[in-house]
Amino acid sequence: MKKLLLAAALLVGSASAASAQSTVVKANIFSPLVKTGSFFVEHAVGEHSSLQLGGLFTKWSIDDTSLSGFALTPEYRLYLSASKPALQGFYVGPFLRYQNLKLSTSYASIDGGGTAEASLSTYGGGVVVGHQWLFKQRFSLDTFLGPSYNGGTIKLKESSSGAGASFDAGVFKGFGIRSGVTFGLAF
Repeated sequence: MKKLLLAAALLVGSASAASAQSTVVKANIFSPLVKTGSFFVEHAVGEHSSLQLGGLFTKWSIDDTSLSGFALTPEYRLYLSASKPALQGFYVGPFLRYQNLKLSTSYASIDGGGTAEASLSTYGGGVVVGHQWLFKQRFSLDTFLGPSYNGGTIKLKESSSGAGASFDAGVFKGFGIRSGVTFGLAF
């Protein structure tokens, strides 16, 4: 009986390894450098197309300023190689992005200063070009780069005395670059 179960397991394992992969779960390998987790799930929806959903979570502090929040990034990918199926090769990927971030800082002023808090919500989108490789039908390496645009609002809420606090949305609003290198598992 044990030999029969082992043979069945080997047969199922080899059959799944030989079949084309339709889903990849991956993580951006450079995100931890900026104290962020960036994860993606990509699923083939056609012979040369896929849908990807990305999630980003962050929480970090520099001096007296802290930032925390999340972002969601849905993306459609069109793979341009006629000889390779979706999830492999060169692609173009238009995407949308929603970010919700909380900011807080301590500041000094003539009146003594205080602490200010703000929330930043942005909506945007763009397009990336990239290339994804599948190795041994189980591991993916994906590189991408492209322009993006985000627009949104900052809502300022002062949490202690003072009237001099302000936030600049900086890199979170306007034109920017979206790039990454992800590593993942295909199944």
